[in-house]
Amino acid sequence: MAAPSFIFTIARVAQMLGESEELLEEIALDMDPEHGCIGVMGLGDDSTTAFTPDGVDHLREMIPEYKKQR
Repeated sequence: MAAPSFIFTIARVAQMLGESEELLEEIALDMDPEHGCIGVMGLGDDSTTAFTPDGVDHLREMIPEYKKQR
């Protein structure tokens, strides 16, 4: 499998999926890079969570299951 050539910030994925960033952050806590979840470091202490296309697909699968457990 080839490495992804782009990633989506959590803000973009929240917009794409119609979910809150807070919900996606909660789900992302249980995701690893193998699931398509990547931490992106900025200047100073600035950082954000991002997802590969496979990570977005994984989130789509996990959201209904996660909501059932809440």
